[in-house]
Amino acid sequence: MSMAPVWSAGTVYGVLLNSKDEWDSWAGRMSEPPYKAPPKAPVLYVKTANTWSACDATISVPGHAPEVEVGASLALVIGTAAHQVTATGALQHVAGYVLVNDLSLPHASYYRPPVKYKNLDGFLGIGPRCATLDEVGDPSRLRLEVRIDGRLQQTVDLGRMLRPAAQLIADVSEFMTLRHGDVLLLGLGAKRPLARAGQRIEIRAGGVPALGVLTNTLVKEQA
Repeated sequence: MSMAPVWSAGTVYGVLLNSKDEWDSWAGRMSEPPYKAPPKAPVLYVKTANTWSACDATISVPGHAPEVEVGASLALVIGTAAHQVTATGALQHVAGYVLVNDLSLPHASYYRPPVKYKNLDGFLGIGPRCATLDEVGDPSRLRLEVRIDGRLQQTVDLGRMLRPAAQLIADVSEFMTLRHGDVLLLGLGAKRPLARAGQRIEIRAGGVPALGVLTNTLVKEQA
């Protein structure tokens, strides 16, 4: 399946606080102002089109940023519109899955990360292949492996999501319609590894070769 015709049609939404590890790491601060309570709906942000980088492309890191945060995720690419769907039927609206690297400058906001930290040019590495639902099977069985310069730095267990793929689609579609080409990102996890210019990042899903291997190399931004 080719990714480009579907991917280029919609909006990419990242999701914060969806892994149990990440939720637990922030739980003690959720009762603090200004929100004073844990979120009840998915916490979304947008990855704009200027962030998209192809597999194997170099990604520029600003000179003022010593390191960037690596965000291994599985992209759920919507094939048919989903509006107030149930979790039971939610995956029927998915056209396929793609590995992504949701890069960010490190930040201290767990609800609303600044756009200028998440949406720098090239800050979303996109995997080489859009795998079909049959090729991937149950997304919850996937474990995303992050390697930096060949060393394993993080494993993101998609079985530890508070909202697995189907539930995430159902909960988001409760308050907005997901259209053809829209994308929801599932993953991140806590303790996301940091990388700097000159390092090569590799993301793969162990045991699922159909997704391919996403690689990008960070380079220092030219003055």
